Amino acid sequence: MEINDAAGALSALAHPGRLAVFRLLVKVGPGGLAAGEIARETGSLANTLSANLSILAGAGLVTSRREGRSIIYAASFERMRQVLGFLVDDCCNGAPEICEVLSLPLAACC
Repeated sequence: MEINDAAGALSALAHPGRLAVFRLLVKVGPGGLAAGEIARETGSLANTLSANLSILAGAGLVTSRREGRSIIYAASFERMRQVLGFLVDDCCNGAPEICEVLSLPLAACC
């Protein structure tokens, strides 16, 4: 992952509303949620949620798929792994075992 890609992903998450949406989608897992459910769970207005989902999708952090009349949004766990990997790639000057604990919950969930 390039530094500009990481900066774009982190920038997308650097807003309380977008971070709340992303965390919710991570919590529910690969099945994702319909936009209406995300709005209810996060207390977002429809137009605000639409803008936030668009920014998260542009950063590669969420995916969408159509199921009937609904659009289902899900966290991109692969992209999340890439961003987290970028952040700890050079961990502790050659002592990666110090950062090993950071990968445990992610490996366990996805």
